[in-house]
Amino acid sequence: MLLVLVAGTSSVRAQDTPDYYRQNCLNCHTIGGGRLTGPDLKDVTKRRDTEWLINFLQNPKSVVDSGDPYAAKLVEESRGVVMPIAPGMTRYRAEQLIRLIEAESKLEKSQFQGVKISNRPFTDADRKNGEAIFVGIRRLKNGGTACSACHSIYNLPALGGGRLGPDLTRVYERLKGRQALSAWLMAPATETMQPIFRNRPLEAEEIHALAAYFEEAARHSESDASTARITFLLTGLAIATGVIFVFDAVWKERFRGVRRPLVEDSVSRGPDSHREKTS
Repeated sequence: MLLVLVAGTSSVRAQDTPDYYRQNCLNCHTIGGGRLTGPDLKDVTKRRDTEWLINFLQNPKSVVDSGDPYAAKLVEESRGVVMPIAPGMTRYRAEQLIRLIEAESKLEKSQFQGVKISNRPFTDADRKNGEAIFVGIRRLKNGGTACSACHSIYNLPALGGGRLGPDLTRVYERLKGRQALSAWLMAPATETMQPIFRNRPLEAEEIHALAAYFEEAARHSESDASTARITFLLTGLAIATGVIFVFDAVWKERFRGVRRPLVEDSVSRGPDSHREKTS
C-alpha cells in the first residue's frame, strides 16, 4: 500500500511538471521558440551537463557569483537579469524539468514554443493602438495592468504616468530594437512586472502595437516629457496665482461694499448719534 502511494505521488509530481514550466519558466524561456529574456532551452542538455543544470536551477545566483563563465555569459545576454529561484524548486523538481526539456526538444514543435513575434511593418493604426494600450484606454485581453500605471512617456500629460518604473520614451532604443523589445514584452522579467504578467501575458497583437508605439516614441527625447511636466507645473502655478488675485479682488470689493454704507451712515449722523447709542 505504501509503495502504491509513493508511486502515485511521484506520478502526480511528474505529470504537473508541464504546468509548473508553463507558470514559472515560459515567461522567460521558450523551447524552440527563440530567446526571450532568457535563452531558448531547446537542446540545453547538449550545451551543459545535467548536474550543472540542476545546480543552476536550484540557485542561479550562486552559480553566477562563483565566477562560472557560462553563467556570466547568460547574464550578459539577458541584459543583466539574473534568473530568480523558481518557487518550490528542489533537486527533484529540477530533474523533472530537465527531463521535460529533453523530451520537448525532440519534438518538431514544442508546446512551449511561445508566442511568435510579428515582423509585419508598423502602421499608424498600430501606433494608435499601442498608445491606447499604454494609457489604458484599450484594456489588455488577459487583464494585465496598463503601462501608464507604472511608467511615463514623452507625450503623456505631466501627471498622467506612473513613477514606479522608468520613463519608456527611449525603451525601443535601450533594448536595441524590435526583436529584443518584443521578447521583453512577451515575458517581462523584473521583480515588479513578473508577478503581474506571469498569468496575464500580453497577446501577440498587443505586443506588436506596443512595439510600434515605442518605436515612434524613440524619435523623441525624455527631455520632452520633462519639459512638458515643468510647463504643466508652471502653468498650474500661474493659474493658481491668478485665481488667488481674482478672489482677493472680489473679496475686497465685497468687503468694501458692506463697509461703505456703514461708514457713510455713521459719518452722516455725526458723533452725537454715537453718544446717544451709548448713553
